[in-house]
Amino acid sequence: MPTLPWTVPNTPPTRAEAVVFASRFETRTLGGALKFLLRTPTIWRQVGRARGAYGATLRATPFKRTFWTLSAWESADALKEYAASAPHAPVAAGLRAQMRDVTYRTWQVSTDDLPLDWKDVQRRFS
Repeated sequence: MPTLPWTVPNTPPTRAEAVVFASRFETRTLGGALKFLLRTPTIWRQVGRARGAYGATLRATPFKRTFWTLSAWESADALKEYAASAPHAPVAAGLRAQMRDVTYRTWQVSTDDLPLDWKDVQRRFS
């Protein structure tokens, strides 16, 4: 699973602002990476139904135990609602012990700039 394509659950309006959320997860072990991978389909389905989600993608390098997420939202409140709801919240809590390093970034973009480029995301983590 190298990269899941940018999925657009809700078509964003043109010339509007979107909240972007990106994360980088590094698991402690390959077993932790496997647990992350096994839970990905459940979370991916949730993103596809989430209120205010403008798009999402995932990049996985499981043998390096590293995963990147990227999503765009209509508001910070929509992002918080998604993150706090099931299945995301309990899955994230259950994986917490598997994580060696977790980093988050948020910023705003115009919806006209969606989907975002992975090069821009990785530059923000450098």
